[in-house]
Amino acid sequence: MTFFDRVYEQVKQIPKGKVATYGQIARLCGSPKASRAVGYALHVNPEQENIPCHRVVNRFGGLAPSFIFGGVNAQRKLLENEGVVVGEDGIINIKEYGWDDSEGDILKTFGLF
Repeated sequence: MTFFDRVYEQVKQIPKGKVATYGQIARLCGSPKASRAVGYALHVNPEQENIPCHRVVNRFGGLAPSFIFGGVNAQRKLLENEGVVVGEDGIINIKEYGWDDSEGDILKTFGLF
């Protein structure tokens, strides 16, 4: 499985109404310093309808300024349709809407993920 495949599998796990950061996805893929590579993988997302890349934001909760599937306003709309509140500044409260991936970490630790 390639790094991009691992990224896509992790992003598929983010529930509706939640967001994850690029760094969080990189960590879950076993490459904690690869957040930029996560961004690139999502930029070339081959299955937008199955891989919800709109649920990935920067470490501050900011939307992607160059969201590949329609720009920042498209990402905002997709998230708001899932109940995520996006501030006028394009920032999401990560404490409120952040995905708790602790179960995934436990499964990964024991080789079950």
